[in-house]
Amino acid sequence: MLLDTFGRQAVDLRVSLTDRCNLRCTYCMPEEGLQWLAKPDLLTDEEIVRLVGIAVRDLGVREVRFTGGEPLLRPGLVGVVAACAELDPRPELSLTTNGIGLARTADALRAAGLDRINVSLDTLDPETFFTLTRRRRHHDVLEGLAAAEAAGLAPVKLNAVLMRGVNDHEAGDLLAWCVERGYELRFIEQMPLDAQHGWDRTRMVTAEEILALLQKRFTLTPEATAARGAAPAERWLVDGGPARVGVIASVTRPFCRACDRTRLTADGQIRDCLFATTETDLRTALRSGASDAELGELWRKAMWGKKAGGGIDDPQFHQPERPMSAIGG
Repeated sequence: MLLDTFGRQAVDLRVSLTDRCNLRCTYCMPEEGLQWLAKPDLLTDEEIVRLVGIAVRDLGVREVRFTGGEPLLRPGLVGVVAACAELDPRPELSLTTNGIGLARTADALRAAGLDRINVSLDTLDPETFFTLTRRRRHHDVLEGLAAAEAAGLAPVKLNAVLMRGVNDHEAGDLLAWCVERGYELRFIEQMPLDAQHGWDRTRMVTAEEILALLQKRFTLTPEATAARGAAPAERWLVDGGPARVGVIASVTRPFCRACDRTRLTADGQIRDCLFATTETDLRTALRSGASDAELGELWRKAMWGKKAGGGIDDPQFHQPERPMSAIGG
């Protein structure tokens, strides 16, 4: 198992398939983009499947989420999903995407074995979408959401980041829109993981503010704490249910004590925390002929040293050098 010294077991693996993205969200990267990883530095499809297999078979991982950058930009994505769905024991497979290109791939992903999907959408307004992402692809995201639902990737979950003075006034509209369509909405506090290192805590829309905005239009009933488990989102029933809304408050209400995640970057590095400043290199060992047992032991050692928390409230906190697009969500 992937245990740490605080007794936590990592059963949820986040696998970044690429650091590339076809949007330029202001809270993530500069308009010109970033220097992407060179192709030889990326894990191959076969290497990804081998490492996921070790995690599932030997290390107790039960859930695998494919992330990016934008994972739909990975040419071999459907094949990777299909191969992971054949693993024994079979993990639960999910994907986090910006939705661009999902309209043409949703059916294939479902057929390959994908169980669930999370789509990022911060606004219902095409012009605000352009302001936030610097791309006019709003309609593509809406088409992707509809395709995911039609393919049976339900319940479709929607991730939204509110930016003060930009889209925070849309909180209630976003929830109403999701409730009407049966999507499950998650608001995420903006985190210090931008490539520009320009994050400002005073400008972040907090969980408390998000809930206050929603409560102007909806009655929110907290779900039982036990129902949350290790999930990052606190959830509320909307107007008595069955619709739910969640808030992932990584900054103001850290959930580190219940963390059950381990992360594999697109270039084969293990990260024990989203805010980690160190990594463990599996790619070099893998390409040097290490056995599955040796790779598993490296992974165990990486997780054993996990800190109690991300330290975001510590005066000595340092933002990771890698931005979210290079770490994986």
